[in-house]
Amino acid sequence: MPSLKEHRLLNFSRESLPNELMFLHTDAFITPVGENQYGVRITSRAKDNFYTATNLVPEMPWDWSQLPNFSFAFDASNLANHSTQVFINIFNTQGEMHSRSITIPACRNPRTYICELKGDYLQGKTNHYSGLRSNPAPFDTPYEYATWMWGAINIDLTSICKIELSIHGSLLDHELVLSNFRLIQSPPTNPDYLTGIIDKFGQNANVDYVQKVHSESQLLALKDAELETLKAGKMPQRSTFSGYTGAKQFEATGYFRTLKIGGKWSLIDPEGYPYFATGIDIIRLANAYTMTGVDYDHSKIEQRQADDLTPEDSIEKVTVSSEAKQTAFIASDMRRNCFNWLPSYDDPLAEHYGYMRELWEGPTAQGETFSFYAANLQRKYGENYRQIWSDVTIDRMLNWGFTCLGNWAAPEFYRNEKIPFFANGWIIGDFKTVSSGDDFWTALPDPFDPQFEQRAIATVQQVKAEIQGSPWCVGIFIDNEKSWGRMGTIQGQYGIPIHTLSRDAVESPTKAVFMTVLQEKYQTIEALNQAWSTQFTSWEIVAKGVCDLAHNEAQCEDYALLLETYASEYFRIVSQAVKAELPNHLYLGARFADWGMTPEVVRACAKHADVVSYNYYKEGLHPEPWTFLEEIDMPSIIGEFHFGARDTGFFHPGLVSAESQDERGEMYERYVQSVVDNPYFIGCHYFQYIDSPITGRSFDGENYNIGFVSVTDVPYDGMVNAAKTINSSLYQQRFNQLTK
Repeated sequence: MPSLKEHRLLNFSRESLPNELMFLHTDAFITPVGENQYGVRITSRAKDNFYTATNLVPEMPWDWSQLPNFSFAFDASNLANHSTQVFINIFNTQGEMHSRSITIPACRNPRTYICELKGDYLQGKTNHYSGLRSNPAPFDTPYEYATWMWGAINIDLTSICKIELSIHGSLLDHELVLSNFRLIQSPPTNPDYLTGIIDKFGQNANVDYVQKVHSESQLLALKDAELETLKAGKMPQRSTFSGYTGAKQFEATGYFRTLKIGGKWSLIDPEGYPYFATGIDIIRLANAYTMTGVDYDHSKIEQRQADDLTPEDSIEKVTVSSEAKQTAFIASDMRRNCFNWLPSYDDPLAEHYGYMRELWEGPTAQGETFSFYAANLQRKYGENYRQIWSDVTIDRMLNWGFTCLGNWAAPEFYRNEKIPFFANGWIIGDFKTVSSGDDFWTALPDPFDPQFEQRAIATVQQVKAEIQGSPWCVGIFIDNEKSWGRMGTIQGQYGIPIHTLSRDAVESPTKAVFMTVLQEKYQTIEALNQAWSTQFTSWEIVAKGVCDLAHNEAQCEDYALLLETYASEYFRIVSQAVKAELPNHLYLGARFADWGMTPEVVRACAKHADVVSYNYYKEGLHPEPWTFLEEIDMPSIIGEFHFGARDTGFFHPGLVSAESQDERGEMYERYVQSVVDNPYFIGCHYFQYIDSPITGRSFDGENYNIGFVSVTDVPYDGMVNAAKTINSSLYQQRFNQLTK
């Protein structure tokens, strides 16, 4: 097969489905797709099942390592009246996974989707060379190029054992026709495929769409039209703090608090009105910058300090001197060539250059940044653009029916006194760490290191200085999406205790505490050996570090105990700091990612937080994963969710995708409805206010179409209309039993 042009993987017949096809929570049968051609018609029962899949499993693993550059391809059509996001997960026998995503529109005409598996630009672990989380196809193709998601982008192709087409976290059933599974040889790579892709407004230069801005005069006309609509003000039956005046009023304490009302958890605003927190995250300019491909002499840049309390990606802009700019050089030709225009350093718009000193991943280790969004604000609102933008943003939130500003609003909004806000802090510093073995953003803190407590106190003190005791602050999030553990395997769920047990207690404070817990439980090493089926000769051996445990039942019970011990100390310390410094405000936890939370850690959080927070990127609150809420019985909040599309020139729609801007709005409405209907949730925050730059945000390359407004600060009508619809009725729905 090395002379590949096109190679069919499955043979369909009229009589039966190929043996290589297997299904999970999916109904499937043969269907014609052309003259003497057949495929599989599937109904994904996703509404009742969190995870559904159609799997291609060969009798023997496929070896594709000797093929020329190629893609996995198949044809698909959608028989439903809504689009379907399908994850293409390709596995090998070594345990690697290559994951991409496609969005199949509601259309009976089939399209071909391709998943590039071998190519000139699939050489590293990520797309770091371009700085984009997902690239467009690096060659000319009439087919739909699948969006890169996660896993091994350069997967070992010697033993491919499964191709999984999965649908998960959906609130709807899906009906698709799939056919012609094959490998196709890739056309020659275009080395200039990223050249000139961005216009002077930061938009895709090669794609036109309804709300695209072509001139500054058009931008000003759109501004004037929008400002006229915002004069309508906020929605009716809203209290001073955006609570619900159409319901019974409770005791007013002057600050936000939680209360269970009629079997449903709720917030109560400072005036005593029931309150549901619906808002938008990232109302700030910090994440609107993108790498230009230019760098300076690093000795001319003020570097980070050890006692900094703000992570690099949360700093709006690091300003560099004119002396540093005189040393400018092109560090990445590919990045610099993406842009048709960037201002000269003496241009009035040059104030929107900045600098990123640390990147999570990207085309350079550090370098110059530019914000097209901030430049467009200056074009749109003039010299006083910053204040006008702040005022317009507040007016938008109230007019669109939101009741708060979500997480990561710029502190300048904390003084607005028109709409409540949520504050946040990060605990960073030179304390010791532990590992889950799969640390996504960074290693986890060691809460038993005294330095961690000192940094937690310093963080909360900074938050205290920012909010200044304001009753408009609903509460405080501390930290975000830590790698507490990933459900599905013992090593994933209990990575923290397993990894920590392998360390020396002299070097690891958490390991030392784990030793105390085990010794208190078992008393003697013989008792531990009997339970664990081990042959340790002394506690000192265990303290030095133990690996390759069998993970038997007793060990797993102890892993759970140790994990909860670890997480409880983390949340105890943070809660203690918040309550000491900010006794009138709610502590809202650490925003669990759906890939990074376990029952033990959630229970630990529930012991110490006022509200438990979750970032949940699915189509809505599918009931299957949330049965534990009844057990912990805590007020809960969604800290992040989003929907994106590629119809406005983006190369990556986002983690959850739609076919169009209108469908983004429909999905937004369904998601919020699922939260309003859940008695444990007291709100949800959408991520985020502004689209990511098409060329990726500077810290990590996220290049998602997930904003309520575009890079030109033009609101997406589909999203705004959906927000107005659900926000206008959510209070009546949530508190119908309390309505006056």
